[in-house]
Amino acid sequence: MCGIVGYVGKQQAAEFLLQGLEKLEYRGYDSAGISVRNGDDENVTIVKAKGRLKTLVEKTDGGKTVKGCCGIGHTRWATHGEPSELNAHPHYSDDKNVILVHNGIIENFAELKTKLEKNGYTFYSQTDTEVVTKLIDYYYKKAADKNPINAISKAMLRVRGSYAFGIMFHDYPNTLYAARKDSPLIIGKAKDATMIASDVTPVMNKTKTVYYIDNLELAELKADSVKFFNIDGEEIEKKPSEIKWDAKAAEKGGYEHFMMKEIQEQPKAVKDTINAYVKDGKIDLSALEIKDEDLKKLERIYIIACGSAYHVGVAAKYELEGLAGIPVEVDFASEFRYRNPILVKNSMVIIVSQSGETADSLAALRLTKEKGVPTLGVVNVVGSSIAREADHVMYTYAGPEIAVATTKAYSTQLIAFDILSTRIAELKGKIDAKKSAELIAELQTIPDKIKRILEDKERIQWFAAKFSNTKDAFFIGRGVDYAICLEGSLKMKEVSYIHSEAYAAGELKHGTISLIEDGTLVVGVLTQNALYEKTRSNMVEVKSRGAYLMGLANYGNYNIEDTADFVVYIPKTNEYFTPSLAVIPLQLMGYYVSVAKGLDVDKPRNLAKSVTVE
Repeated sequence: MCGIVGYVGKQQAAEFLLQGLEKLEYRGYDSAGISVRNGDDENVTIVKAKGRLKTLVEKTDGGKTVKGCCGIGHTRWATHGEPSELNAHPHYSDDKNVILVHNGIIENFAELKTKLEKNGYTFYSQTDTEVVTKLIDYYYKKAADKNPINAISKAMLRVRGSYAFGIMFHDYPNTLYAARKDSPLIIGKAKDATMIASDVTPVMNKTKTVYYIDNLELAELKADSVKFFNIDGEEIEKKPSEIKWDAKAAEKGGYEHFMMKEIQEQPKAVKDTINAYVKDGKIDLSALEIKDEDLKKLERIYIIACGSAYHVGVAAKYELEGLAGIPVEVDFASEFRYRNPILVKNSMVIIVSQSGETADSLAALRLTKEKGVPTLGVVNVVGSSIAREADHVMYTYAGPEIAVATTKAYSTQLIAFDILSTRIAELKGKIDAKKSAELIAELQTIPDKIKRILEDKERIQWFAAKFSNTKDAFFIGRGVDYAICLEGSLKMKEVSYIHSEAYAAGELKHGTISLIEDGTLVVGVLTQNALYEKTRSNMVEVKSRGAYLMGLANYGNYNIEDTADFVVYIPKTNEYFTPSLAVIPLQLMGYYVSVAKGLDVDKPRNLAKSVTVE
């Protein structure tokens, strides 16, 4: 949520800032702004716009009217104060001595605002960001040395909440400053420029070298150097990291929408993730730095996640319990952190997050570590907060995912759990070497089977267009199929704005069936052979009450056509691997319904890609 960019170098900053903000649009925003300083010029330019970034681009003629080689930019998601130019970032002190952009929430802003008002400060906006801007200005002017690092440090000690800052000081015209706590921020270093950004996508065209700022750390950026400091203002050393992603992976590449591009990229993303952990036909988890004996002695696993990652956890619960024989609890991160979770001995907590920065998931990780339980992060972003703070990390290899509604990141998380479950099952003696080899071989067929499903997307497009005006949709299934329904339903509501719910099919009689009326779309998922007839019976029940039925079944179960009005088939695979295949038609359906309705597929209203605040 929200996006920060900053640039100091030899080129004009405004163009980079606008292009960088465009690459961060997926994070969600309602206004945008940039601030640029032209060398030693006393004046600084600040331009803001409510609404989409294109309005800001038009106001600045693509950045051409804003001169200078040092600047910061921001896309804002409103928290304190309505979306407006006045509340948009960058914010500034009364005399523009300090100019700042901010991601996060300052929890004690009201208390700080009262203090500053008593010291003569006035306020023009409703935001918490303006308060912290003027707090830094207060400490800067109060000190004799007029040291930006010291002023920022003192403000950080007074602030409660989460933040990533990009800051400009009037007295330091060719320098940027950055700081963070619980909100993502990276620094990119090119030959003649230094940049800040909320993630790596804005800097990928400029450099592959990045630094990750840790909590309560600061940085001073000049065109040819970057220095890091701790909260006490002491300079510290940091090692650079190399971006592995290809810059082209973050571009549309001829597709109309990022979401469709990313749906089509799933075979490669899944294959890359498999290849990272399967070597010569055997699972190799050495990269996780977990000992086999530690996995073998596990007696319970807790999976903590939000949104689609939570749905991965639900599917993984069936797999880990059924295949590896380990009891599994799955929790929403936002619920886990606000209760007193009882974590038993010989357990492990797995935190699942695409970005590795999800606020509730990160907080749950820290709570777990306080309790002394080993943690494993399943994340897609190298160097993210969860990746750095978890005891062990299992990276997925989806590459950059730009569309707000996840597709390939979700699919690679499923595969990660397939691999993990198979290895734990083997270590615990639940399956023998022969069965393990069979499962691994089957796992390696999944990418090609996804390709086969994608080749049949025109039928789903036709069906989606036919039902684009539906008001309600229900997804029903049992066991692993229920986990698939959760994600299918979420995709529908996320991008098409159709009210959609997923239900365990056996729960229909406990209230849900009263919602069925003539024409209601019900999607039945029937990939589990042992549960096929039971789910089919549930579909007959809702059909008799007027529902229009779509079935999703394995090749060979053609008698479902006697019940369903429209059927999509997927290739057969191991029952625990079916989510990787069954989710593809449901992703396509959500996408095509959204397109048929003329909606903004990649940036659905009110949603953000990376939820970095509560």
